[in-house]
Amino acid sequence: MARTLPTPVRPRATTARTVAVGVTGLALAGCSVAGTGAAPDEASSGPGSTVTLVTHESFAVDEDVLAAFEERSGLTVEIVQQGDGGALVNQLVLTRESPLGDAVFGIDNSFASRAIDEGVVEPYVSPELSAGAAALAPDDAGHLSAVDLGDVCVNVDHTWFAERGIPEPVTLQDLTEPAYRDLLVVQNPATSSPGLSFLLATVGAFGEDGWTGYWQALRDNGVRVVDGWSDAYTVDFSGSSGAGPRPLVVSYASSPPAEVPEGATQAPTGALLDTCFRQVEYAGVLAGTDNPEGAREVVDFLLGAEFQAGVPEQMYMYPADDHVALPPAWQAFAPLSPQPFTVAPDEIDAHRDEWIRTWTDTVVG
Repeated sequence: MARTLPTPVRPRATTARTVAVGVTGLALAGCSVAGTGAAPDEASSGPGSTVTLVTHESFAVDEDVLAAFEERSGLTVEIVQQGDGGALVNQLVLTRESPLGDAVFGIDNSFASRAIDEGVVEPYVSPELSAGAAALAPDDAGHLSAVDLGDVCVNVDHTWFAERGIPEPVTLQDLTEPAYRDLLVVQNPATSSPGLSFLLATVGAFGEDGWTGYWQALRDNGVRVVDGWSDAYTVDFSGSSGAGPRPLVVSYASSPPAEVPEGATQAPTGALLDTCFRQVEYAGVLAGTDNPEGAREVVDFLLGAEFQAGVPEQMYMYPADDHVALPPAWQAFAPLSPQPFTVAPDEIDAHRDEWIRTWTDTVVG
């Protein structure tokens, strides 16, 4: 497929009402999560009710901003986290007959069609939807609203390469060279939204006839595969606080600012902008919710000016509202790729599961 013109580390939420839920735990519990939803007398819509936002492990919001929303709306917001974005969609599909919550944030453009086709979300067009966010919608019915975007790219630990006198890779093809053997860690596209985005980057770069051969070359060159972003970035990547053994990781173009020491003028890590796929993350109202009114208010909140202004520093993503001012450091350390690889949404919808199966057979065996 041709390359066409048309983006973090991602900190965990720090609200006191956050409930982290493991995928395995959900499966063993028959997809029911005790204590994460509203009590029966709290589940009705309107002021005073509890509304549950189901999201991924990287969701973060300023506690003062959330508290101000709760005070205005009269709602109490519970946050249930589901691991990576891919795991989030998998769990929403498994639990669609008994939803885990009321609203959702973190479904991205590589999984959006699956969530819509499986009936996970119901249409809602928010009055807070900006023109920039509306242009990123995955369908015309308003099932999901864009909240943020970023480029999924290979990140590089500049210090690691400089200390060893090894030139850094630049392109996807470079990653298959012997000089970079056993240096790259990626996420499994079956369980990770960044992992799937990187798979789609390779489909966009090498086409239907070439992407499997590319992954065979990566496999033979010692690529490491982990389930999700957190393990890849915070455990295996040498350029993060985890100081792992591998200096190349699939992450975001907006990850490097988080690694810059205060007062520094250079980032110790960077994104390879010739390896990127643009990811858009959406919010929506979960089908079957007992609190649709509260869910819509939460979607409005995520699209509103106050939350959008905090997206860069809280989640290291670009806000979908393109009128929001960005932190100054982002111009120096977090540029978007000028030409990310793309795959048409209808192609993703038609071939996503097939591509994941083929990837699994090729890379994992």
